[in-house]
Amino acid sequence: MVRDLRELRAPSGAEEIEAFETDVLAGFVLARASAGLVDSTIRNDVNHLELVRDWFGRPLWEMQPADADAYFGKVLRDAKPSTRAGRAAAVTVFFQFLELRHKVELHNLTGRVVECPLDEINRPRMSADPQLRIPPTAGEVEQLFSGWREELAACRKFAPAARNYAAARLEADVGLRVNEVRMLDLDDVRWELGRFGKLNVRHGKGSRRKGPKPRLVPLINGADRNLRWLIEDVWGQFGDDHERPGVPLFPSERKNRDGSCARATDDVFRRSLADAASRHLPTWSGRLTPHVLRHFCASQLYLGGMNLFAIQELMGHAWTATTARYIHVHATHVEDAWVTGQRRVADRWKGLAR
Repeated sequence: MVRDLRELRAPSGAEEIEAFETDVLAGFVLARASAGLVDSTIRNDVNHLELVRDWFGRPLWEMQPADADAYFGKVLRDAKPSTRAGRAAAVTVFFQFLELRHKVELHNLTGRVVECPLDEINRPRMSADPQLRIPPTAGEVEQLFSGWREELAACRKFAPAARNYAAARLEADVGLRVNEVRMLDLDDVRWELGRFGKLNVRHGKGSRRKGPKPRLVPLINGADRNLRWLIEDVWGQFGDDHERPGVPLFPSERKNRDGSCARATDDVFRRSLADAASRHLPTWSGRLTPHVLRHFCASQLYLGGMNLFAIQELMGHAWTATTARYIHVHATHVEDAWVTGQRRVADRWKGLAR
C-alpha cells in the first residue's frame, strides 16, 4: 500500500498546534544564533516572520504559493524593494529550517508536507538601484570633527562624548560599519600586526545572510592615533577592568549586573553623529549617517591613490562592483575619456590642415 503524503490528516488540537508553533520559532532563533548571526539580524528575521504570520492568521507552514502571491503581490505591492526582499528571505530561510528539522514531525502532527510558498516565479527580486550616497567633501568632514573636538573640552560628560567622537572618527578613517564598531573588544586592537596595528573585526557583515564575516582592518589614515587617544585618555574613565575577557572597546555608562560596563549601542553612535552634524555641519543636518562616513572613507582613499581591490578588502565587500559604487561619484574616467577624444580629434584636424 502506498499512501500520498499530501493527504491531510485530522488536525491536532489548537493548544497543541500553538505550543508546537512557539517551540519551532524558539528553535529557529537558537539555530540562527548557533550559525553566528548577530542579534540584530535575528531580530529582523523574527520581526518579518511575525508580520507575515499576523497577516496570514495561521501557522506559516500552512502557507501556499497562492497565499504568498496575495501577500507580496497585494499587501506589499507598494513597499520598498528592500522590505519585500528581506521579508521573502526570512520566509525562505524559515521554511528551510522547517524542512530540515521538523518535516516529519509536522507531517505526523498536521498531515502536511512542508513546502516553501516562494519559488522562482513569485519570489520578490531586489531590483531597485542602490541608493546614491554622495559623501561630504574632505573640508566639510574636517569642519565637523574640528568643531566636535573643540566642544569636548567643555562638555558635561567627557567620557561618553569622547567615545562617540572616536567611533565616528573610526568610521571616517577606515570605513567601519557602525555595528562593527560597537562590537569591537579591547583585545581586538592588535598593535603588533602590520605597520600601524590592525583591528580584528569579528562581526563584519556577511553576504547572503551567511553570518558574520571577520576581517583584519589596518589602522591607517590616522586611525592608530585616534585609538591610542581613546584607550589611554578616555577608556579608563568608564571604570571597567581592562583584563576582563570580552571587555568592549566602546563601553557604555550603563553597567551589567556584575558591575562591568555594558556595550554602547549603535543608536548612541547614530544620534551623536547626527547631533554633531547639526551643530558643526548644518548643511548636512539630518543627512549625515555612519554609512555616509563609510562612503566618504572609500572615496578619499581612492582619490589618494589606493587601488580598488585594496579598498574592497578594507571595506569587507564580497564584490568589487559594490566597492565601485562607493567611489564612482569622484571617478573622472568618463570626463578623461572625453578630453582624450577631443585631443585626438584636434590632432587629426591639425594633420589635415597641413
